[in-house]
Amino acid sequence: MKILKLTLISLFTITLIGCKKDGKTTDSSKDSLTAKKDSVVAPEIHKEYYGIYMGEFAGKAMLQSEDGEEYEGVDYKKIALKINRITKDSVYGQSIVNGNQRPFRGVFNDATKSFVLDEPGNDKTDGRFEVKLNGDSLTGNWNVFNKSAVKAPVKTLKLIKKEFVYNPNFMLSEDNDLIDWENPKNFVEKYTDEETGKTEKYTTSKNRVASDAVFKINASKQKLTEKDLKNLRKLDMEIIKNSVFARHGYSFKKATYRNFFEQTDWYIPVSNNVDNDLSPMEKENVALLNRFIKYAEDKYDQFGR
Repeated sequence: MKILKLTLISLFTITLIGCKKDGKTTDSSKDSLTAKKDSVVAPEIHKEYYGIYMGEFAGKAMLQSEDGEEYEGVDYKKIALKINRITKDSVYGQSIVNGNQRPFRGVFNDATKSFVLDEPGNDKTDGRFEVKLNGDSLTGNWNVFNKSAVKAPVKTLKLIKKEFVYNPNFMLSEDNDLIDWENPKNFVEKYTDEETGKTEKYTTSKNRVASDAVFKINASKQKLTEKDLKNLRKLDMEIIKNSVFARHGYSFKKATYRNFFEQTDWYIPVSNNVDNDLSPMEKENVALLNRFIKYAEDKYDQFGR
């Protein structure tokens, strides 16, 4: 009988040890309830509102002129709001401005067809969007949480719904401005007075300018060779390379490239990483362009603004 009792006690002990994890007894019924709760996903509504809304993002601000003087003007940018999911209680998506991609969460008012969308708040440029839906457009305001962190703490939005489509035929238009206004460079020039014959030096600011090669070479459609690139300017090759990424919806942080592609009606920024979307040929062309860009020279000229 003693042997039988000891055996039962041993079995009971082994059972308890098997149920313990990290010093606690496992509650299988609790686990199943948690699993059920996690598996319940709030039903989606208004899927017809999902998508990308792009357009103007502007507000009054104190700006600085080229000579360093401050003046009151309009801080103008382009913005994309991407609505990814809507439920009865929540809205999820992201904002993309100047290559900065921020998630947001908010609510949708079915009666007024309006959204209140909050960015996380852990970045100095985060804020709240209060926008109203009217057909395929979103209009309203954005208020930054930290009013001292940005030039224009309040901005208005006028956005139109757009559909992102990858098309290897997309190119810059021949009407595009091909001047890089973001990176002026100072040059020392000489000037000779015709009357006195005296030569003087002065400093002038010039900007990089691309050639019409950017309208002819498409790195998404043709396999590039060294011969294609050897006589191109550095800015030419930068535009040809970044046209590949623009076609895939890359969100550019550098203003130089944003300025070129925002002049088109096809550029829609949707992601800050599109490397895996490139075709094998595009990847090879980008690698070749990178090699040539490293040693290429720029063409500078003087322009008025």
